[in-house]
Amino acid sequence: MPVEQEKEKAEETEPKPKAGKKKLILIIIGIIGALSVVGAGGYFGYNMFLGAKAKSGKEARKEAKAEKSVLVSVDPFVVNLSDPGRYLKVTIQLEVEDPANQPAVTEKVPKLRDAIITLLSSKSADSVAGPEGKFQLKDEILLRTNQAMGKDVFKGLYFTEFVMQ
Repeated sequence: MPVEQEKEKAEETEPKPKAGKKKLILIIIGIIGALSVVGAGGYFGYNMFLGAKAKSGKEARKEAKAEKSVLVSVDPFVVNLSDPGRYLKVTIQLEVEDPANQPAVTEKVPKLRDAIITLLSSKSADSVAGPEGKFQLKDEILLRTNQAMGKDVFKGLYFTEFVMQ
């Protein structure tokens, strides 16, 4: 029996082959890594090369017009609101759609300022206090300034300062 016990001890002390499992794990990790690299490369390649081509003609024209537009600064407005003792200070920049119209805008700045002052002074503090009031005020100013110019010259308006007291 001592020989049999020695054989059992020898079998217990011999390392069992685990190389097959290690190879399988390494292969799986390699495949996952390769798929990740290919997927990321495909994603970035699509966005870089085909993403720009996917834009329609209208979007390309809008971007071209956006690059051509010019911002015209208007001196700050300080007006009495329709509420007694309430004041509004506003600084505006008007976005001119076509740079060729900029000289005409510069000529008519007094007329534009008059239209804006008349509109601002007719407002109450409550009507322009909230975000909705500011958006409505922007729309009204754009409408009045385009009417003062005689055609749609301005496509946007930006408040760069808005202080109410």
